[in-house]
Amino acid sequence: MTSAVTTDKSARPGYGQLLRTPGALGFVLPGFAARLPFGMLTIGILLLVQHTTGSYGSAGIVAAVTGISMALSAPLMGIFTDRFGQSAVLIPVVLTHTAAVSGLAVLALMDAPLLVLALAAIPTGASVPQVGPMVRARWAAKLQGSRLMPTAAAFESVTDEFTFVVGPVLATALCTGVHPAAGLFTEATLTLLGGLLFAAQRATQPKPHAPSASGEKRAFALSSPGLRVLIFAFLGIGAVFGGMQVSLAAFANEIGNPGANGLLYGIFAAGNMIAGIAMGAITWKIGPRRRLIVGYIGLTAVASVLWAANSAILLGALGLVVGLCIAPALITGFTMVEQLVPANARTEAFTWLTGSIAFGQAIAVTLAGRLTDAHGSSYGFLVPAAATVLALTTLLVLRGKLAPKAPSRIVKSSAPIAPKVIRNTVNERGMGHRVPVTVD
Repeated sequence: MTSAVTTDKSARPGYGQLLRTPGALGFVLPGFAARLPFGMLTIGILLLVQHTTGSYGSAGIVAAVTGISMALSAPLMGIFTDRFGQSAVLIPVVLTHTAAVSGLAVLALMDAPLLVLALAAIPTGASVPQVGPMVRARWAAKLQGSRLMPTAAAFESVTDEFTFVVGPVLATALCTGVHPAAGLFTEATLTLLGGLLFAAQRATQPKPHAPSASGEKRAFALSSPGLRVLIFAFLGIGAVFGGMQVSLAAFANEIGNPGANGLLYGIFAAGNMIAGIAMGAITWKIGPRRRLIVGYIGLTAVASVLWAANSAILLGALGLVVGLCIAPALITGFTMVEQLVPANARTEAFTWLTGSIAFGQAIAVTLAGRLTDAHGSSYGFLVPAAATVLALTTLLVLRGKLAPKAPSRIVKSSAPIAPKVIRNTVNERGMGHRVPVTVD
């Protein structure tokens, strides 16, 4: 009996080869349209609620409730998606989110009490469509065992960061130049149109993994120790996003130029996007676990000095470097899911990671908002500094959990196979693609 896993080595992995994957453009383009509004949501809430209440602390609370609600609901949405299919879950979620965001914006304009706004933020966050994890799950299904998986992870990070370049700038321009609620109403409209368009692309969605009649047990992503370590690492990344959003907005107001907020955050996100492009274009010779740790060390070092920036130019430069350091950690973490989590739980795994980012962002928005109200923007930047230190410490202590497991499938053979041969088929350097394995 012969079982083989092979990969195409005729061409160097790259974005061109990735996008030539059959059916890829059919979900990549609608997927981008559907996730663009996500980059507008938190900043849209912050700017609207701060405008109506005059408090960054209150705005941070509403944004935090939205993020926590999303973080708690995202894994459940991932489980349902793995079981019932993407379109079946996405359509009702998109409709619910459109209504929830519109309702929150109306309540804010009516000067509703903070408690009412916080309650309205719960369905707003819980219904955020998990389009990014769905796109990543489609790549994982199409590129199973391919050398293009790291390239796909880098491409998705670039796409995510492009939305965080365009989204905050667009939301800020709408909120400051058109109407304070224009950012949220635009987010709701784009979510509706983009989400329904993506849901219509049924041909490339992964097959649902419903329980089989043979009693096959469904794998749960959170049972992977490696994924749990990645969740802690991604909490720190989320804290950087949240702390930067609040503190940059406060800094722009302190220098008398609120419109600079979108530019400063755009520079930060652009750094992430540039690094993401480079990550996908490089053929790495070091393993993903080492790349993750090195990237996180750089992120922690730069995030720890943001509080000292006293000019827009310096803050923009530091923000750019922070963005450059986020991409290696973010991309590598998403890439590692292929080897750490079973195929029938990958959408759930991706939603745990995106939910972790949202949860870290929510906590950071709340803490940074309170610190900013009390002491100014420089204190708000202490939040991403502290969060990355804690996450890096956890990552270093538990880095052994990130080693990929050897294949659990047992293949019967007439001749014994030495354990050393089996161990050599999977190693850290091999993560992100599968090496050829032949069993006779």
